[in-house]
Amino acid sequence: MIADHQPLFREALRDIIFKIHDCEHIFEASSLKDAIEIMSAHDSLGLFFLDLDMPEMHGLGGLDSLNEIAPSLPIIVMSARVNRYVASQAISRGAMGFIAKSASRNEIVDAIRQVLGGKICICAGSGVFESGIGSGAGRLGSESAIDPGQFQPLTKRQLIVLERMTFGESNKQIAYKLHLAETTVKAHVSAVLRKLNVQNRGQAIIAASCLEIVSQMRKE
Repeated sequence: MIADHQPLFREALRDIIFKIHDCEHIFEASSLKDAIEIMSAHDSLGLFFLDLDMPEMHGLGGLDSLNEIAPSLPIIVMSARVNRYVASQAISRGAMGFIAKSASRNEIVDAIRQVLGGKICICAGSGVFESGIGSGAGRLGSESAIDPGQFQPLTKRQLIVLERMTFGESNKQIAYKLHLAETTVKAHVSAVLRKLNVQNRGQAIIAASCLEIVSQMRKE
């Protein structure tokens, strides 16, 4: 399903989806209200694209509403603004992806495939993540900019845990996959957050994406 207030963007995104994925139908909505009505009437949706700039969104409140209705439905948040704080908050609040509207066709295709594969995807498109956080929002760590050297102190085990975090896995799931005690995983997660100078998992995932930490791991 595509929920976006711009008809031309919906059409372009619909064409991309049809060409890479075998869909019986793609629902469309131009407002949060319409999106909720369609979602409530169809429980077989496989992927949801949500425009943060739609009417009635109230920031990320619309994302919260959709997660309450369908908590297991993967949601990709889209925005014309490439804002690191908003992206991290969207991921922290359940979104599986954040895509800038300036993203290329190939970047959107890659994001869709990653999310459908159960991974979290962050795509800034042709833009650069803004460091601003908006009115009344709190800070992303002690500094807005991300220092590329921040991730160097991470141990190999912490890097592996960070990779599992980018898959959207909970501490319990990571513990099961890595055959570790959940308390051990929790300690690793805390260390990752501290060393990346971030406050939550969403911000850690954003940092990993900006610094290409996980992608570098997979090349080694």
